[in-house]
Amino acid sequence: MNDFPARVVVDLGAVRGNVRSLAAHAPTAQVMAVVKADAYGHGLVPVALAALEGGATWLGTAQVTEALHLRRAGVTGARVLAWLYAPGAPLREAVEADVDLGVAAPWALDEVAAAARAAGRTARVHLKVDTGLSRNGLVPGQLPDVLAAARALEAEGVVDVVGVFSHLALADEPGHPTVRAQADAFAQAVGAVERAGVRLEVRHLANAAATLTDPALHWDLVRPGIAVYGLSPVPQVAGPDAYGLVPAMTFEAELATVKPVPAGAGVSYGHRYVVPRDTVLGVVPVGYGDGVPRHASGTQDRPGGPLQVGGRRLGVAGRVCMDQVVVDLGPGAHDAAGDRVVLFGPGTGGEPTAQDWADAAGTISYEIVTRVGGRVPRTYVESDRPAGDDLGAVAHAAHPPAAVPGGVA
Repeated sequence: MNDFPARVVVDLGAVRGNVRSLAAHAPTAQVMAVVKADAYGHGLVPVALAALEGGATWLGTAQVTEALHLRRAGVTGARVLAWLYAPGAPLREAVEADVDLGVAAPWALDEVAAAARAAGRTARVHLKVDTGLSRNGLVPGQLPDVLAAARALEAEGVVDVVGVFSHLALADEPGHPTVRAQADAFAQAVGAVERAGVRLEVRHLANAAATLTDPALHWDLVRPGIAVYGLSPVPQVAGPDAYGLVPAMTFEAELATVKPVPAGAGVSYGHRYVVPRDTVLGVVPVGYGDGVPRHASGTQDRPGGPLQVGGRRLGVAGRVCMDQVVVDLGPGAHDAAGDRVVLFGPGTGGEPTAQDWADAAGTISYEIVTRVGGRVPRTYVESDRPAGDDLGAVAHAAHPPAAVPGGVA
């Protein structure tokens, strides 16, 4: 038992299976498993290794420090792409570590070139083009000059342009006209790069939603993120089961306090919830400091974020606090301190899912799993279980996450 009264259990077998399912949805493309943000809260290195075992040939990180941590941890058997950085980033170390780098602005190409010269090694770069997200990426007017500069640097042996990529704004709304508009803009950018004489290894546009719903966007490489972790990127269309995905994360805790209270007792800050009858309350020792969204607080009229206690689906009673939430266990409840509480999991045992919490908090499942705090220990399960197996029946192997440079642990 961990000293902390809660844990995240990550099923690495589910990660492997999810990657295999994603590869089956994109049989003509390679798979880049996106493991940014500590693998969406699941644990950077364990998940990266599992994803590679499942068939991914690339890993994607946002920050350069995340990519360097993978290399320092011995993850050397796959290409790693890092695409988001500001001036002064450790690009020389990235080049030396054989990390591919995205170039999304003219200044970035200059800094990558300087890093490559300092490292005495050719930098592998992917030009990122902005096709309509209006976020990170080269706008069409910048591409010709950056491309000319990149070709000159290629002639010197300083950089090697190996990829072109972009990111979709509304792929989670299949059929939205912006998806096709961005696809057309991307094709035009790829054509311009290839006409300039660049021999590309990979052209990539598809995120998880596009990987699962639009084969025309697969190109040479797909970049699924949330689907690697078994959550649907298009929950309004279909749940994970429809795509052969199994949620990999279970967030569980133990009841800390169980006590009877009389009818009319106010619960938690602000007394937003008042018990309507004599009942039994339980305290679950996790709160917004651990990633439980405060927006999922419960009121008298609206149940809070869902919890499973003793096989029963209940809800947060009152406001979510920094370190704890309260649950109304019901009159005559026989639950006891130390009993298991499941905040979310695969859902195969009737427990709530991350999507249920997202619905309760008015957000997306990405945020629910990614925001689980660093003080909650991660435990890893090595199982290739089929969907429907009871995660709680699998032996837990304690494995707290290592600290990751740059604060991504």
